[in-house]
Amino acid sequence: MADLRVGILGYGIGGRVFHAPLVAATPGLAPAAIVTSNPERAAQARAEYPGADVLPGPDEFFARAGELDLVVVSTPNRTHVPLALRAIELGLPLVVDKPFAPTAAEASRVADAAKAKGVGLTVFQNRRWDSDFLTVRKVLESGRLGDVFRFESRYDRWVPKVKDNWREFGDPAEAGGLLYDLGAHIVDQALQLFGPVAEVYAEVDRRRPGVAVDDDVFVALRHDNGVRSHLWASALAATRNPRFRVLGEQATFTKYGLDVQEPQIKDGLRPGDEGWGVEPAADAGSLGVDDATETVPTEVGRYQDFYAQVRDALSGDAPFPVDPASSVETLRVIEAAHRSGAEARAISLSEG
Repeated sequence: MADLRVGILGYGIGGRVFHAPLVAATPGLAPAAIVTSNPERAAQARAEYPGADVLPGPDEFFARAGELDLVVVSTPNRTHVPLALRAIELGLPLVVDKPFAPTAAEASRVADAAKAKGVGLTVFQNRRWDSDFLTVRKVLESGRLGDVFRFESRYDRWVPKVKDNWREFGDPAEAGGLLYDLGAHIVDQALQLFGPVAEVYAEVDRRRPGVAVDDDVFVALRHDNGVRSHLWASALAATRNPRFRVLGEQATFTKYGLDVQEPQIKDGLRPGDEGWGVEPAADAGSLGVDDATETVPTEVGRYQDFYAQVRDALSGDAPFPVDPASSVETLRVIEAAHRSGAEARAISLSEG
């Protein structure tokens, strides 16, 4: 069978580092069109994917909708909704990068439009396939922690200077800042592990000189099942901190290090290459009580599973990998976190 033809809107970090390489590495899928208005990125796209047409804008892209089997929206956050709705109107299945939309209401609008039109839709929550997150999930499933009562997750960076990038722009329509960027991952992961959230408390700060968006955040979630998730993200974390710590009534699991798939793609590795998705052995987690701990080998990261499942969904053999409704819930939590930070109080999600 011929490869399914994938059109990728955007060739910034998302399109260039994640979507195009992963699509190209997935048997049965092929990049067929790439949109970028940047001449340097256009030249790079032509060199890396000679079988794809490189187009300057969405109008040229959608004019060729009949030649495509899947659309990937990997453009600035403020454009996700209009581009997704345009694809849905043309009957094109699509992947939308995270965050799904600037607001939960807009995300719901896109999801409802896709359902009404019978169009396949999923969201690129790729860090559900991080090596460290897969390891946490495996430890939880083992039952060795006992009843879990606290989940801690940190996704830190050291970016002391503000960048001239839409992610740092202050207009709320841009959906910039760490809560929408890294928060879209760590909140999603907490919801995947422990389910719906009843209450959100957050500290949302701007620490770097001249910054217009949040760059240092802490979010505390109280899940319906009683588990508390404590989540951190910072652009000013200059030292190495635990990526995960999970406290249970019988043991604690601690894990340092960050999934390696993003830097591996940047270095030219692809799924199937030797060492793909394999973290350094030194970053293995520990499980136990006091000094009676054992090393827990880190699972292998599997970003390739996302597009393999998208391919199978397009063929009718599997569901799409991420239910859009789950990303709507993530946005509800992010919105509540922003409100909590502004009002300095805990926010009940039942407040609406």
